[in-house]
Amino acid sequence: MNSDSDLQIAGDILEVPHLLQTPREHPATVAEFVGLARSLAADRSSWEYLVRYDATTRWYHRLRTGPGYEVWLLSWVPGQGSGPHSHGPSSGVMTVLDGTLTERTERGTRTLTAGARGVPPLMGVPPVRAEPRTRGRSREWGRVFPPGYVHEVVNDTLESAVSLHVYYPGLTEMPVRPLAPHCEARPVSGTLTV
Repeated sequence: MNSDSDLQIAGDILEVPHLLQTPREHPATVAEFVGLARSLAADRSSWEYLVRYDATTRWYHRLRTGPGYEVWLLSWVPGQGSGPHSHGPSSGVMTVLDGTLTERTERGTRTLTAGARGVPPLMGVPPVRAEPRTRGRSREWGRVFPPGYVHEVVNDTLESAVSLHVYYPGLTEMPVRPLAPHCEARPVSGTLTV
């Protein structure tokens, strides 16, 4: 009969660091990228001093890079917008740090507000309502989107705004894309009488 106890054979189960995964230094999943965005949003001291506002063009600053990803900080003065675009092969997480931005897609319009609660919705999945609807729009913390996702972001308020964008893989292109045929401007034929 073997006289070895389980403790002698397996060792102390509380001493299993060799069995635990080491924490990753960089995010690798959607949840981890959302976590990165949330932690940066909460740490104003890591980004607030960098923000600049430019009335002639949108201001942006690459805040951080990691293996295969980039984090960008953007400012938006009233009236500035991105125009309809995608991010090519990159997936992304977008959140508003200060102010309010409007996101337009072929599926509708969303108001993205700094400090809104909830989880950023995945494109194509009904959003978790963080706050009541405002002016017929839903108010959300941010956005998670897949490669090829087409949207337009606009500051249509009277206050400046700041947003944070995480792209994986890092942003290599931002092609201009129409949102949908019903959203395009079309010339009106005939004469206009006043």
